Amino acid sequence: MPAIPTMTAPYLVIYDGHCNLCVTLVRLLESLDRGDRFCYAPMQDAATLADFSITSADCKLGMILLKTAHPEQRWQGSAAAEEIGRLLPAGSAFVQLYRSIPGVKWGGDRLYEQVRDNRYDLFGKRTDLYMSDYSRCDGDACAKQFTQPDLEP
Repeated sequence: MPAIPTMTAPYLVIYDGHCNLCVTLVRLLESLDRGDRFCYAPMQDAATLADFSITSADCKLGMILLKTAHPEQRWQGSAAAEEIGRLLPAGSAFVQLYRSIPGVKWGGDRLYEQVRDNRYDLFGKRTDLYMSDYSRCDGDACAKQFTQPDLEP
């Protein structure tokens, strides 16, 4: 595995950089966190995917959250959304409540899958790739070439 560039935030969020909903949520998270806990990479960044042994098939299952110091520890899809929520200030109580109400987590998981699989139809697809100001690496270390994997189901 190639050397992974040093990252300043303890968690990496891998999102679909062409999905309007995904980008809106990343922008919201950026404004709340300001790179303190999270850095970001689009699923179209082939170098990042390769660095973390993530395939386009993995990306089809939804966003990915991983610990930058221990990338084998990762969450995907609705579990990633829950973990992001848990890591935000006061978010842990909301996630705990969400998980404790019978049937709500199951319904949330199914809703995530439906939105994931229909995100372009529901929210549109960007023509430009969104790159976060809090990307996974600094300066020249960032990959500038992106692939266009088939992320649609």
